[in-house]
Amino acid sequence: MLIPDGFPGQRMLVLPRPRVQEFLAQPGTTGLLVTDSGFFPRADSHGRRRSTPISQGVVIACVDGVGWCETESGRFPVQKGQVMVLPPGSPHSYGADGLHPWTLWWFHVAGPAVDRFFAASGLTPENPVRRPRDLYPVVALMSEVLTWMERDSTTTSLNAAAGAAWHALTLLASDRSRETDSKDVIEHTTEYLRNHLADHVSIRELASLASLSPSRFSALFKRQIGYSVVQYHTLLRMARARELLDTTSRPVATIAAEVGYVDSFYFARQFKKVHGMTARQYRAQRKG
Repeated sequence: MLIPDGFPGQRMLVLPRPRVQEFLAQPGTTGLLVTDSGFFPRADSHGRRRSTPISQGVVIACVDGVGWCETESGRFPVQKGQVMVLPPGSPHSYGADGLHPWTLWWFHVAGPAVDRFFAASGLTPENPVRRPRDLYPVVALMSEVLTWMERDSTTTSLNAAAGAAWHALTLLASDRSRETDSKDVIEHTTEYLRNHLADHVSIRELASLASLSPSRFSALFKRQIGYSVVQYHTLLRMARARELLDTTSRPVATIAAEVGYVDSFYFARQFKKVHGMTARQYRAQRKG
């Protein structure tokens, strides 16, 4: 049997739902509100099953012990040092291990910006467990969230809690890796792409180097970087092209060839697509 709360030494704050609606209707807010927050030490038998999705995103940091979570994509183990990020509108369950129950910091967030941020940052049911390189700053922010929530429910306090929650979410979103080995694979790939700007990129060859199928490799790359391999390679090429345009007087066609575009007309189309202007217009504009 899973117990949602009531653990010795716990801290928990649930904002009254009328106040939630009132706050989100106010002009000038951040579009995000912390609706619930807490700290559960050694939460024996803790857990929730939500077959009916809720409108809040759920963030849970495990600082000790172990547990698990389930989404429509499967069951995932959760260990000390990991964070569950469960997007709104997604059925899910989670629970503490029976022998080594976890200790948790957690909060729920709601608002018009939440869905967009989770989707854009790759915080999806397919990738619900994160291992930050450094859990301390994330937990420090979650503690700050709870402290502001416990203070009062004024707009000032709720905005401060929302700011700390935003910061925690951005840290988790920027730390895209779920597993160390997958992080290394993508880091090696991005380094390879940076060192081979002028070369043709084959997804199949890159996947083979990583001992992954092309579809699995492509999905992993897109989830961690936020762009496809081809899109990312194009952005790297364009960054080098900008550097050459800014620091040399070489002809545009020469620069195009140096960054891997034999066809200078195709380079021109790609450059304008990325920058909204031609390479010559970019070179002519004042900078700095």
